[in-house]
Amino acid sequence: MLSFTTLAAPLPHPLLKRGNLPTPIAPSTAKSYLSQLTVAVESNTPAYSRDRFKTWDTISGTCDTREYVLKRDGSNVVTASDCSATSGSWYSDYDGATWTASSDVDIDHLVPLKEAWISGAREWSDAQRETFANDITRPQLLAVTDNVNESKGDGDLAEWLPPRTAFQCEYVCAYVQVKHYYGLSMDSAEKAAAEDVLDNVC
Repeated sequence: MLSFTTLAAPLPHPLLKRGNLPTPIAPSTAKSYLSQLTVAVESNTPAYSRDRFKTWDTISGTCDTREYVLKRDGSNVVTASDCSATSGSWYSDYDGATWTASSDVDIDHLVPLKEAWISGAREWSDAQRETFANDITRPQLLAVTDNVNESKGDGDLAEWLPPRTAFQCEYVCAYVQVKHYYGLSMDSAEKAAAEDVLDNVC
């Protein structure tokens, strides 16, 4: 017997966006930060393991990082006693879709965990990596359409940019800010991609 899974569809007209991501630096500041970043070849030695980044710490009460970001980035979010989102709507900056089921939304690390690892985080302590993976202060975590996040994977700026062009400038500014704050390096292609957006999109 065949079974079919009904997937929630995005709303035909996105709801009014409420400022999701913590406000990133201005493009002019991003250019300055970019010039200060170390350009280096990426290294995956020792090999990346997601287990080295503990995710979804408790933020407050029973709410962990994922649940906190879902509530922050959503509109009219209702939560159960365990802080899980039972209803609401989520606008995805990456593709402009709006969703009404939290299961259709992923919490993305703008600077992917593997990208952080190969650009310096492999040398951090586990506690430092945990802080990075749960950072709700910098513009590093964002609720977005799940399959768009999956298409991004571990891609850096040279490998992936949001399909919604209107968000690419903000994305790159945030990405550069996070790399600068944590002292992570960039490879030459990644830096060139950042420069291209900052010069021609912002």
